[in-house]
Amino acid sequence: MTTTMELILAPALRTRGYTEKLLVGIGADQVARKPRVGGAIIDTNHPAFIMGHLGLYLARLMTITGQDPAPVAAPAEWEALFKAGAECRDDPEGAVYPAFGALTSHYFSATERAIAALRTLPDSILQQPTPDEKARQNFPFVGILVNFLLNNHVMMHMGQISVWRRCMGMPSAM
Repeated sequence: MTTTMELILAPALRTRGYTEKLLVGIGADQVARKPRVGGAIIDTNHPAFIMGHLGLYLARLMTITGQDPAPVAAPAEWEALFKAGAECRDDPEGAVYPAFGALTSHYFSATERAIAALRTLPDSILQQPTPDEKARQNFPFVGILVNFLLNNHVMMHMGQISVWRRCMGMPSAM
């Protein structure tokens, strides 16, 4: 593994551990619920939406690094539910979103597979321009986008779960 990839993967592994901690104690009856505070529904992303959303990006990560996305791809029907800009819906009956176990199982197994594949990449791949022109505006090189997807993007959404936990009356995950 290259030094550059080590710099990306060390925090990604820590992020993965934090994700596991944040999910402890979340019941099936609340995982796809929006919090209610003082009778008002708080319009925030819930854990079911967040884990499904993050599960989409591992195939994209593989694609931008020139690897086969199939081993980490989420089910095709998840795209419409979880893509960027999709509405996170309150789902009290559990009828909108897949089971939380399926969402988390996919995310963690796909993350492990992606990390294993990324360990083999040479720096030359990470130093290439980002292939997607729109993404290249913010992430000019593949390595910068890989770092964002494995670290910043995940932690942004873990912050949402952390706040969601507090709104749901759950303790800190630390």
